[in-house]
Amino acid sequence: MQVTLKGNPVELEGVQPIIGENAPSFSLQDLKDQQVTLADQLSKPLIISVIPDIDTSICALQTKRFNKEAATETGINFVTVSNNTKEEQSNWCAAEGVDMTMLRDSDLEFAKNYGLLIPEMNRLARAIFVVDTTGKLAYVEITSEVSHEPDYTKALEAAKALI
Repeated sequence: MQVTLKGNPVELEGVQPIIGENAPSFSLQDLKDQQVTLADQLSKPLIISVIPDIDTSICALQTKRFNKEAATETGINFVTVSNNTKEEQSNWCAAEGVDMTMLRDSDLEFAKNYGLLIPEMNRLARAIFVVDTTGKLAYVEITSEVSHEPDYTKALEAAKALI
């Protein structure tokens, strides 16, 4: 799949999952160095917010938006995935007052399994996945332009429809 980054085409490595398929499993570390798996999160519908770099403006906006939703929407689990370091994620969350589940894809396994790796940058493409409680994908958005915000409303509506 090809997307653009500030107007320049970039190829994503791997195969992107599609609606109706099982979400690829993952096991990533959170800010407390605990392993978090996909299965751990399926007690409720799950929104997986994927960002390239927490220290950029659009990634910050996306993470703050879902943090705000996570504070009020108790019927949905929310996680944010990036391959920033633990320190980068921790420092950003502390500075911004964000208290949501932040997961780090240090070895880029999540990026590869979800078809989101941008090899030139060793970063993930911007995406949102909504997963139902059986592990099936109910909504998938990989933004065609990495520097643009995703459609929060559609993702939230898809997740709320599963409650």
